[in-house]
Amino acid sequence: MRFLEAIRLALSAITAHKLRSFLTLLGIIVGVATVIVVVTLIEGFNKYFEEKIADLGSNAFVVNKLGLITSLQDFLERNKKNKDIKLDDLRAIKEHPAYVKDAAAYSGKVVDVRYGSQVLNDIRLRGVTHNLIEIDTMKVGQGRYIGREEEENCSYSCFVGSNIVNQFFPALDPIGREIKIDGRPFRIIGVAQEIGNVFGQPQDNFAVIPLATFHKIYGSRGWLSIKVAATSSENVGRAIDEVRVTLRGRRHLNYNDADNFGIVTSDAINGIREKIFGTISIVTIGVTSIALIVGGIVIMNIMLVSVTERTREIGVRKSLGARRRDILRQFLVESTVLSLMGGCIGVSLAYAIAKVGAAVFSLPTALPIIWTVTALIVSASIGLFFGVYPAWKAAKLDPISALRAD
Repeated sequence: MRFLEAIRLALSAITAHKLRSFLTLLGIIVGVATVIVVVTLIEGFNKYFEEKIADLGSNAFVVNKLGLITSLQDFLERNKKNKDIKLDDLRAIKEHPAYVKDAAAYSGKVVDVRYGSQVLNDIRLRGVTHNLIEIDTMKVGQGRYIGREEEENCSYSCFVGSNIVNQFFPALDPIGREIKIDGRPFRIIGVAQEIGNVFGQPQDNFAVIPLATFHKIYGSRGWLSIKVAATSSENVGRAIDEVRVTLRGRRHLNYNDADNFGIVTSDAINGIREKIFGTISIVTIGVTSIALIVGGIVIMNIMLVSVTERTREIGVRKSLGARRRDILRQFLVESTVLSLMGGCIGVSLAYAIAKVGAAVFSLPTALPIIWTVTALIVSASIGLFFGVYPAWKAAKLDPISALRAD
């Protein structure tokens, strides 16, 4: 029996019993759809996390006092041992760069912003050096960013997020208008492109002022971080080593002393995410995959029923010259095609559910093509595996006994 002939017979058998075939497919459909929906949400979350949280900028990393904190004990120990980052550290990093393309400093606090009688609370205020925009992920939407002149003159100029503009100037041009940040008048020189929300939290409630102005108002004893850009993606590791050597030299650390500062990279942030959610993701996919096994068992049971019902057909085919391997191939192809059809429907259903969920509940979703192909291969493999016993049972039927069957 040719393979195409086996497929034709399988499709004929499936279409001859439409309701039974659909009920058989239901287990695989539900199983595949469940797994794909879970995978879509996990992949969407991972991609969302990488783009919204772990992205520090082009070939960038951050130097700060504490680094990545994963526990209260870490915080207490590092806060006691580590030294504050200073502007002198920034100058040292930029002094003899080999793999460092640029470096910028920033600090911040939470303030209130007022325009007329309107007040916005809990606005993130950032004091920055003028070149941070070249490294940061923030983009200018209107006007311009803080310039060197504003920084050198301790100018009371600000660059604001879109939420501040939407609240204070919904139908007006905000450039050149004056707002009060923590009670002090600042002139708006630019507006950032809208960032949106991250896990439901708005990211456009911020204002940026020159770091020199920030230190003039609040003093320079607060926290300071330095964002560093490497010359290329291949040189990020070398740039980190260069910065580490520079800071260790400034702090007179011995070769066996631990760093008394922190370095945060995108890979490190993603590593924390993987450490926290990686095992949960694997367990979740494993649990939902049980539905596929149930679907495979359903296929095996239905195929056994099909073999019993078609005993006479099998006897006729054998009496006309069909060999055992022909009968075996026929039923294996039928179970595989049946399961593959369920996989296709399940993937389509999962894709539709993911799109609806993304539109209605703003859930981050992503379905890489590799997972679609894997789902179809797994569903076909389940049909093949669970179809072996019914196919073997059909192949070993004695033709004489099969012809006598009612």
